[in-house]
This record gives sequence, structure tokens and C-alpha cells, in this order.
Amino acid sequence: MPLLETNLPDKLYQGKVRDTYDMGDGMLLMVATDRISAFDVVLPSGIPDKGRVLSQMSKFWFDQTGQIVPNHFIALADDPEGLADLVNHPLIKTLPPDIARQATVIKRAERIDVECVVRAYLTGSALVDYNQTGTIFGIPVPPGLVDGSKLPELLFTPTTKAEIGHDEPMTLDEVSALVGADLALKLRDLSFAVFEYAHDVAAKRGIIIADTKFEFGIRDGEVILIDEVLTPDSSRFWEGTQYAPGKSQPNYDKQFVRDWLLEQPWDRTPPAPALPDDIIEKTRERYLEAYRRLTGQALP
Repeated sequence: MPLLETNLPDKLYQGKVRDTYDMGDGMLLMVATDRISAFDVVLPSGIPDKGRVLSQMSKFWFDQTGQIVPNHFIALADDPEGLADLVNHPLIKTLPPDIARQATVIKRAERIDVECVVRAYLTGSALVDYNQTGTIFGIPVPPGLVDGSKLPELLFTPTTKAEIGHDEPMTLDEVSALVGADLALKLRDLSFAVFEYAHDVAAKRGIIIADTKFEFGIRDGEVILIDEVLTPDSSRFWEGTQYAPGKSQPNYDKQFVRDWLLEQPWDRTPPAPALPDDIIEKTRERYLEAYRRLTGQALP
């Protein structure tokens, strides 16, 4: 059964997918549930094993990109060795096993309210805007591009971080007005650096990372990478051997769910339709395959 709700002590925040709890001493417990959202709406159906994939894959990338930018990761909640003395923390000691296996202990940070989106290929909302305006959220790009076209260079297309409703596109100038010019440029450059590293790793394993989004926070005056990183929820993972511009690409992410929803008589406002069993299972298989391909091992 998918894990859709958690009710532990000291809940701080419930997002579309993650439930976050205060552990004290500048630490949080972040539970990646099996909830899935699309078009900024949480669906009534969950995807079994999804939360485990998000937690384990984020750990994989946090471990590899720490030399590029520090991050908030401390340990997986079911990893006694990584937790060290935290195994005796009251919240960890009483954590049900089904929650522990998809939860992470992290450092608390002050979130920067910007979604840092990096795009290497034209698809999704960028394609919609391109077809309407000939630009990608105001950024000039060549004419004649199609769904799946590789962009001439990486694009930074940040959005607002909306608590409810839809995230809205922002320009770099608007990010600068919000957080300051130096920090805005740092967010862009760090986003590019992490993306380029991950894109190279994935390419060697037959996966194209078309785009992704990052979140950053401030801890002890330092910018750190937070939330999730380079998961099938936050990224588009395409099958490299079948890449062909001009259509929706074979993928290992939640685009499969978006494509199904686009075929339904739904106006993208709550409530969303329930997913059929076969769509749930095929989505689960895609998440598990993304993990296997990118990490080189099956989900523990």
C-alpha cells in the first residue's frame, strides 16, 4: 500500500509530497510520501515505492554533488551507521519501519523562495511558451525548434515557490530583486554546475536529463542545496537510445502521468482524477527503472 499520510509528533510542514518534522537542534525529519502531484495538484492515488526512490536517489546525488555545493543531507532514517548517535533520538527510535525507509534526517535551513529550473531541452511548459511567443519565458531562442529539441545552451528559467496554486515564471532580474543580484547569480551558477555534472553521469548510463529543478537554502550564512535533487519527480529523464525530437520522449519520470491526465476531461484544478491501476504500476516501474539505471543498482 502506498504511504499517503504521516502523523508523527512536531509536524512543521506538509507539502505536495513531503511531510517535515522538527527534531530540534537544527535538524528535521523529511518523509517522502508516495503522494504524486501533477500540474501543481496532488492526485488522490499514490505510487508504491515512490517515496523510497525519491529519498534514495536524492541521497545518491547529494553524496556526489557535495563537492559542488554543500547540502542538507545527514542520513537516511533507516541507516543506523549514517545516523550514529541520532539512532537514540525519540523520533527516530519510535519511527515506524514503513516511514523510516522513505525518510531522511536533514539540516534545517532558511529556504530561498525560488524554484531554480535548468533546461537543456525544449519540452513541457517551455515548449508551450515557445509555441506561443517564440521565446522561452522571454529568453530568445532560435526559430524552428520542436518538442524535444536540444537547446543551444543551458537555460535558467526560475519560478516562484508557491505554497498553493501554480508556480509562476520569474526573470533573473526578478530573482535579483527578491534575493539580491549576487545571490541570484550564485543560484544560477550552482544550478548549472550541478546539472552539468549530473547530465554527464546520466549520459554515460543511457539517460538524458532534459530539465530539472533545484531548491536552495541558507544555513550558517552559506548557500546549501535542499529538498530533493535530480529525482523522477523533479526532473525529466529520457531514454537516450530512443531520443528523437518532434514528439514526447520515452521517459522514466512523471511525464507518463501528465500525459495520461492530459487525455482526461480535467481542467487541472482540484480534485484530480484517480489514476487507473495500470497507470499506477507503469509509473512505479518507471521510477524504479530510473533509480536502477542512474545508480547502477536495484532499490534497496
